[in-house]
Parts: sequence; C-alpha cells; structure tokens
Amino acid sequence: MRILGITIPNNKHLDIGLTALYGIGISRARKILKEVGIDNNIKSDALTVDQENSIRKVIESMVIEGALKREISANIKRLKDIKSYRGVRHMRRLPVNGQRTKTNSRTIRGNVRKTMASGRRKESKT
Repeated sequence: MRILGITIPNNKHLDIGLTALYGIGISRARKILKEVGIDNNIKSDALTVDQENSIRKVIESMVIEGALKREISANIKRLKDIKSYRGVRHMRRLPVNGQRTKTNSRTIRGNVRKTMASGRRKESKT
C-alpha cells in the first residue's frame, strides 16, 4: 500500500506501519484507524481496496510529509527573524526547550565524544 508516495510496510501491524509517514505517530495512526473503523492489528496487505481508499482519504486531508516540514521550518524561520529567545537558541545551535547545557547537550552542540574502554592510558614500553 502506498500513501503520498510512501510505501507502508506489509510485515507490520497497520497502526505501526502508518508511522512511516512523517507527521503520523502511533497515537495519530490509531485515531485514523478508529475513525475509519479498521482493527489496529490487521496488516496492510490484508486490506481491501475500499479500506485502503478510506485510510488514504483521511490521511490526505491532514498536513503531513512535505507540507508539515515546510510549516515547521517556516515557524523556526519566523522565530529567528523576530529574534525571540527560542529563535536565538536555534541560531546558536543550542537546546531550545530549557535543557541544561553544562553537560548533556552534546549532540546539538556537535560535541559528541566516544567512550573509551577504560580511563587509564596504556604504558609505553621503553
């Protein structure tokens, strides 16, 4: 089954498979299936054409994939343009939502350190 150019996996339950679409998580997928009236545990290759079309119709009415990515990037750009606190944090590539930065913010700052086997250095033989 394909929705908006994305292939939904056949080997997973449908509520998990729908999360392959950007903007649809597990809870939103379950709401879609409940609205359409399809069991969560069915797999996508067991769907009828009518069921596929009803799921497709509900999903295409939502803002997902490219449109959602554009909306998010436009929101971030707006925050940067008005120089809000959150916008400045985005510009400086620092955590935005109040996380601590003395430790723990390695990935956003680009300070990723690999762990060593032990803290001791090997003695050189001379």
